[in-house]
Formats: sequence, structure tokens, C-alpha cells
Amino acid sequence: MSTKGEYDCIVIGAGVMGSFTAYQLAKNSKKTLLLEQFILPHTRGSSHGQTRIIRKAYDQDFYTHLMEECCELWAQLEEEAGVKLYRQTGLLVMGPETSQSYQLFKSTLQKNKVPMVVLTHDNFTQHIPHIKLAEGDGAVVDLTAGILYADRALKIVQRQFQKLGGVIRDKEMVVNIKPGPVVTVSTYAGVYQAKSVVITAGAWANRLLTPTGLHLPLEVVKINVCYWREKVPRSHGTNERFPCFILTEGKESKEHIYGVPSDEYPGLVKICYHMGSETDPDQRDRQTDRSDIDILQRYIVRCLPGLIPEPAVVESCMYTLTPDRHFVVDCHPSYSNIVIGAGFSGHGFKFGPVIGKLLCELSLGQVPSYDLSLFRITRFQAKPKSAL
Repeated sequence: MSTKGEYDCIVIGAGVMGSFTAYQLAKNSKKTLLLEQFILPHTRGSSHGQTRIIRKAYDQDFYTHLMEECCELWAQLEEEAGVKLYRQTGLLVMGPETSQSYQLFKSTLQKNKVPMVVLTHDNFTQHIPHIKLAEGDGAVVDLTAGILYADRALKIVQRQFQKLGGVIRDKEMVVNIKPGPVVTVSTYAGVYQAKSVVITAGAWANRLLTPTGLHLPLEVVKINVCYWREKVPRSHGTNERFPCFILTEGKESKEHIYGVPSDEYPGLVKICYHMGSETDPDQRDRQTDRSDIDILQRYIVRCLPGLIPEPAVVESCMYTLTPDRHFVVDCHPSYSNIVIGAGFSGHGFKFGPVIGKLLCELSLGQVPSYDLSLFRITRFQAKPKSAL
């Protein structure tokens, strides 16, 4: 194989994080190559699908602060491309009134002065049709939240990257990364070199990091993305005031259950369980566990009587989880010109613009715009036990 090209930066993985990183590098006038192992577009990773929820409702201030700039960057991309990427629907957050998780969501919205509404059992059905609020549950609405059109957004950011002179090469699986002052990246099609490399390979992150001597504590799980048919057509759409929602925990499970109005597929509401079963990303279709679907069915029977409690469509996605569910955004501990974005734990898509900016800054050797302590690799290192 002969060297196919030399670049300022190579980004490996053309999901939402890699695509926004490449776009930011191109905006900084860097000669950038974006490599993707599958033919674009594809449905084998974590960035595909028609919609994602975008929200400022979080249980930690840091993510709410990040979302302030994220919303601005999404709006800038919309204006730049002349394409609608976001629809405001509001996000209903429900959970046991006395639970820590629900109270953290509520207090974070209040502390950060995010436009919101607190609902009571007396006025809930007046504002939120078709959902039953469980006894003992509280409810708040993040009024700024809504739907991101994910597939469209990914296509647009890649298109804008190419307009800036960026190069995308899909169907090129990376088989080796050789660290050094100039990093060499080998694929089945050729060899490329760059001053820096950014790895945003999702479920395949550790496979790519192996030649660099680094292994992160990442767990890959398969998610069943479920769509449920309305009993009455056109009753659970945004025009009928049906919001995006998150149940922080409930009778069925301690994990989140979330939903999106029936705007993706006519007559079908997306409701998913925020966890799955461990899988190999290259063998994910062998994972047939349906325990999450059983949980969703019980919840729908209890709280969403307007839906048929049998999924009409089940699609697949993958989460790459860190032990603490926080992201990895950092330089390689041994090679500062290898930058890693990984472990986005099923809640990363909406942060794509600002994560891309941060990974770009790290790859250029700049001080990042935010304190990234929460996302550092060093947090996984064993800590000495305190003396008894």
C-alpha cells in the first residue's frame, strides 16, 4: 500500500461527534480527512435514526451549561445550511416526587433559570393529554426542549465539512494506528499521515486504541428502538400537544424511559428503554434480548392507554457506556496528538456541535473552552484505598 495523503488532522469515525470535529477543523482551515468504516449513510452505529431529544433538563449543571452553547451552535448550523434541524416540543420530566433523580432534574432547571412549568396532579391532564401521571410522581416541563432531526443533521454537517474542503472517505476500515510526531493511519485501502488524529469510533473505540496501548472501561450495549401504534390516528403528535418525555424511574424500572411524538413514522410513537444488553458491535444482531420491551409494554399499559402495547417497529442502535455515564473527551495519556471522544452513553448526540469544538481544540493543542475534568481519562485510574 502506498501513502494516499498527508493531512493536518485525521478524524476516525463519521458519526455525529466525528463529523462535527471534522467540520470544526475545516472551519479552522485545517486540511482534514474523515474516515468511516461503513458506506455512508449507515445504521450500524450510534448516530443514525430520524430523531433525538434535545434538552437542557439534566441532573447536573455542567450538561445544562454545555447545552446553552450547543443550542446556539445548532441554530448557527441551521442558518448556515438553510435547513431545519430542530422542532420545539417541550420535554416532560416525570418521576417519584421524593426521588433524588427527579429532584435533581427539577432543581437544575430552576437553578439555571431554564424556562419551565411545574405541573400538579390537578392540572396535569389539562396540559398533557394521553399520559397518566402515576400517584406520587411529580412532573415538570423543560419548555426549551424539542426534537433534533438526527439523520438530516448528520448529512448536513458532513456536507458543510466538504464545502469547506474536507475529505470524506467511507468504506475504509482503519486497521492500524502508529503513534509518533506524525501519526500513521492504515486502512484496507491505503495509508494516511497527519500531525494529529481524533478517534470518534463509538462502539469500536477500544479496538482502534489497542495499538496505542490504551484500553478504556467501555461497555457496548444494543438498544431496541421501539415504535408503538396509536389507537386513534394522529392523537400523539406534536400538533396534539404530545411532548417528548422522560420518566426518570418508575414501577417498571430504575432506568429512564423516554418518548418522542409520532412525527417520525405516521401513527407511531417512539418509546424506548434507556438501557440494553451487552453486545459485540460486529455481532449486535445476534443479541435478541427483549426484556426491555417487556418493561416498556407494562409501562404503556399502565400510563399510555392510547397506544397499542406491542411494538409495531423495532430498530437497533448501540450505546457505548462509561462506568459513570460521563463522556470521554481527552488526549491520549501517552500521545498528546491522539485525541479521543468516546463513551457518550446514550445521551451524547445533542452535544455534537460543542463536543466537536472541544475535540478540535484539543487536537490543535489549544486550551479547551470548558473545564473537562469530568471527561478526563485519568478518572478511570485506580485510586488508593483510604486507611481504616
